[in-house]
Amino acid sequence: MASTSSLNLISSPKFPNLRSNSSSFQPQKQWGFAHSQDFSIQKLTLSTSNHDFSSRRSSWSIATKAFFFNKPRSSPQSREPVKVQELNVYEINERDRDSPAVLKLSKRAESSLGDLVPFTNKLYTGDLKKRLGVTAGLCVLIQHVPEKKGDRYEAIYSFYFGDYGHISVQGAYLTYEDTYLAVTGGSGIFEGVYGQVKLKQIVFPLKLFYTFYLKGIPDLPSELLEKPVIPSPSVEPAPAAKATLPSGTVLHFTN
Repeated sequence: MASTSSLNLISSPKFPNLRSNSSSFQPQKQWGFAHSQDFSIQKLTLSTSNHDFSSRRSSWSIATKAFFFNKPRSSPQSREPVKVQELNVYEINERDRDSPAVLKLSKRAESSLGDLVPFTNKLYTGDLKKRLGVTAGLCVLIQHVPEKKGDRYEAIYSFYFGDYGHISVQGAYLTYEDTYLAVTGGSGIFEGVYGQVKLKQIVFPLKLFYTFYLKGIPDLPSELLEKPVIPSPSVEPAPAAKATLPSGTVLHFTN
């Protein structure tokens, strides 16, 4: 019976009320779950934000690359041909403008590197019927070429056309053969012009004939595009042009 009593004694322990105590633990479990859930939501939100930022950064990167590296390339076949307008003028030294002046900076008897030649001459239309204006510029002697009985200059000068504006040129000026100079700009109707001009020496330095090949400007007025007189040493301006009569000049010609 001792064993039975022991068994009864052992089998009759009283445990605390688990139901009442379980309520005291539940808030901790609920708080722990809520805290864990909030943390997970924060992680999810942060992850989503990082994903959105990465997506934006990727988009910006793609856009930047597209801007700098994917510029459209125009096909040479798709380019419209550039219109070239031909303009002919005569430059004539009538020996009434004290031109040219020769500044012997080299201090040598023969033409030498560094000698300067400022000049200005009268400018006429290609048909020699109208006075346009003047030329004005500077030549720097680069090389004396005795075997060709001439000189090579680097020239910077302008052609003035009265109210029409002016054209500026720069390049090699050879006294013994034809040459081309670059058209560097202009004003008036010649604003935005580019191209080149052929210089033909007729009688250096008294008579020169120029053929401009002009681009980037509207159509020139017909007054400037009359058929030119064939260059020769005997060419002379028309009397009305030489006398600067109203019928022989462009409007407000440059003098």
